[in-house]
Amino acid sequence: MSVVFCCLKNCFDGIGLSQNNIPRREVNPIVLDTTHMGHEVVIVKNGQRICGSGGALASAPLVQSKAYFEVKIQQSSVWGVGLATRNTDLNRSPGGHDAESWVLCWDGVFRHNNTELHKIQDSVQEGDILGVSYDHIELNFYINGKIVDSPITGIRGSVFPALYIDDGAILDIVLDNFHHTPPAGFDKIMLEQSLL
Repeated sequence: MSVVFCCLKNCFDGIGLSQNNIPRREVNPIVLDTTHMGHEVVIVKNGQRICGSGGALASAPLVQSKAYFEVKIQQSSVWGVGLATRNTDLNRSPGGHDAESWVLCWDGVFRHNNTELHKIQDSVQEGDILGVSYDHIELNFYINGKIVDSPITGIRGSVFPALYIDDGAILDIVLDNFHHTPPAGFDKIMLEQSLL
């Protein structure tokens, strides 16, 4: 018995499987913000998953020149993904009903200020990954890594990633370790650094 224990001890301690050698993944400080969400929204999975009814903003604005994030459609129904200011109505889904949000919705329509801006041909299905890039000029969307060639322009103000859900939809925000390579020059959302 002691020989078996010795062998197992060596497997976990002496040959490279000790706790000291396990790489630790740094936790991203940016999450879906529980202080900026609708009244019937539930945020779980360490601030990465939204369900319920309404919308939520991420905890950091897009301040860098080229930002990218992804959203996985875990369960499809009524949803909207895009950008919004803190003045948007987070109790109303799927977003795009006011002048403070710009979203791509489950039905393939881009909405802003209660207006349909574009309609895409490709439909987004359960399990698909939506990529979102923003460079303070254009908001672009990607479906499973392929660009949807209908940029939204004219976005003003300090904007945040915004996810809206209703009727059983479940969305996961992906803020690093992306499923698809971001467009050239784009990177994950970074926190604003103060030099003071």
